[in-house]
Amino acid sequence: MLNVDKRCRKAIFMRKMRKIGEAPHSSKSQENPILHTGGLCNVTQRKFAFLVHPRTRVSEDLSRAWKPFRYIPNRVLDWGLKRLQVPPLHVADVYLRDQMSEPIGWVLAVPLSAKQMLELPPKKVISKIEEAIKKAAALGADIIGLGALTSPVTLGGQKLLKRTELSITNGNALTAVMTCEGIGRLIERCPAPAPTIAVIGASGSVGSCLVKMIASNRMTEHLILVARNMNRLNKLSESVRHINKDMDVRTSCDMNVVREADIVVLLTSSSDNLLQPAHLKEGALVLDDTQPRNTDETLLSHRPDIMIVDGAMVDINGIVIKGDINVPSGLAYACLAETMLLALEGHPEHFSIGNPTLEQANYIGTLAHKYRRYGFSLAPFHSFGKKLPHDIPTNEVKG
Repeated sequence: MLNVDKRCRKAIFMRKMRKIGEAPHSSKSQENPILHTGGLCNVTQRKFAFLVHPRTRVSEDLSRAWKPFRYIPNRVLDWGLKRLQVPPLHVADVYLRDQMSEPIGWVLAVPLSAKQMLELPPKKVISKIEEAIKKAAALGADIIGLGALTSPVTLGGQKLLKRTELSITNGNALTAVMTCEGIGRLIERCPAPAPTIAVIGASGSVGSCLVKMIASNRMTEHLILVARNMNRLNKLSESVRHINKDMDVRTSCDMNVVREADIVVLLTSSSDNLLQPAHLKEGALVLDDTQPRNTDETLLSHRPDIMIVDGAMVDINGIVIKGDINVPSGLAYACLAETMLLALEGHPEHFSIGNPTLEQANYIGTLAHKYRRYGFSLAPFHSFGKKLPHDIPTNEVKG
């Protein structure tokens, strides 16, 4: 591919990308809505699409849609995604296990890498996301879930609110709920009797809801909030103290303060590995809730005393995903699971936009309980996709 002239290279690249952009299993949704019976009442089930994108290893991620991409250098794919009119890519179809005749949703990839999402002109990035939404609507989707960096680059969905014919959610309400439950499990593992918890990216969409849940559930006496904007951190700390006046809350823009924490929760929007060995105290427990993730397995080789767990992984044993979304079988990230729940419930409006509220966290937690026959509970802990032994479950936490 690298030895042909530029025009031929472009034609080959575009032909392959169009091929994998086609939906191999799905068809336009039937005009009659599916009636879902169960739980408290009968509801009209809607269909969804969930948006993702290639992360830091572009060839590896794109090879999940078309395997030969793994042999193409990342720099070539970066060039193609940046300069060519690559269509949205069809990654997976989603079915209820007891209803395999027709998909309830699709996973689509916005053809931009994580770095491009953050560095290209916002207008171009939003245009690519809009193209994916248009494809989702053509497939029959009524609800759009924003995965990975498609959420922060749209301000948690705020830049997409003009799409009144579709419902938008950034998936961060359930992410906050499942992250809070994950912290509860880590507290059970932590040898410290009163562990200090640090939240990095605390003022973001997930973080702002999560720290309020930590305060309302009185999960710690000492909370460290880290982010880049001190004004937002100070406002957040005030709201946390209003919820729990007895909690010691500290704010900082310096990553080095994390070394004081027994449990570290990572919620930043970055394409780089922010957490370094020097940032962590001995025996620290790390919950990495970022996509693309901000930790690397080399961190464990430098610091074998710490533990890193994958954040907000949800058990969806009653749902089948036909396609490779780079998570263990039977699991999904909470942002995708939230989109599924809203579709099952037939939610007719935008949901989690910007920063989710405690009320939204409570609501989506109630839906997870209502549709528990399909799973929607916190999965056993995994670390870099591998299940950890001796996982300790904990009681559900409420917003």
